[in-house]
Amino acid sequence: QVQLVESGGGLVQAGGSLRLSCVASGRTTSRYVLAWFRQSPGKEREFVARINWSGTSTYYADSKKGRFTISRGNDKNTVYLQINNLEPEDTAVYYCNAPSVEGKSYWGNGTLVTVSS
Repeated sequence: QVQLVESGGGLVQAGGSLRLSCVASGRTTSRYVLAWFRQSPGKEREFVARINWSGTSTYYADSKKGRFTISRGNDKNTVYLQINNLEPEDTAVYYCNAPSVEGKSYWGNGTLVTVSS
């Protein structure tokens, strides 16, 4: 079992920045990829970025390159998503995901980001 808890969302003006955090607990002895997804109102959940266990390899959705930066804390159990120059279209619930931990996928409950124009 892995528990994922996101934080850092909130209301921000367009052009601002936010750093989202996700803390993983439970099977923290396993080495696993962590990822961020988001779901905007009326849209399907979409992939944002992922990072490997060591934090040395990252991958972004094409549309997310540039303003989004994923990183991993030194303890390996925390993953961050830095979002710069926020746009109203970034308004969404941002979810943390551990896609494969001993064959199972885990999700957090999400953190809401609202960007005002």
